[in-house]
Amino acid sequence: MITHDLRILADAMQDKKGQNVVSLDLRSIDGAIADWFVVCDGSSTTNVGAIADNVLKVMQEELGLKPIRQQGGENNFWVILDYGHILVHIFLSEYREFYRLEDLWADVPRKEYKPRPVSARKKKTD
Repeated sequence: MITHDLRILADAMQDKKGQNVVSLDLRSIDGAIADWFVVCDGSSTTNVGAIADNVLKVMQEELGLKPIRQQGGENNFWVILDYGHILVHIFLSEYREFYRLEDLWADVPRKEYKPRPVSARKKKTD
């Protein structure tokens, strides 16, 4: 279920202090490169790298997903992780403000994610 996947992704971002986590539903856009964008920002390049590393880890461990492509890890100003149907954008805060990616898709459904305590999350059971 995609909502569950997006929540896991948002939690992974927020676990490493990802800020302003939002998902954009692009399914109504003809020719969109993904069904969903999930966007957040970090306060430093180190923070951006930690968020990206955690997303990679959690998406693999929890959902069995590996990115098709990834870009930006060499400088951690803007990291993109392409999971096919979900495109993850992790920005350094000033880059997010400059590029204003969400403004390009202002007319699509948008969901903002608030941090949840670990105790409120479902535990994975085998």
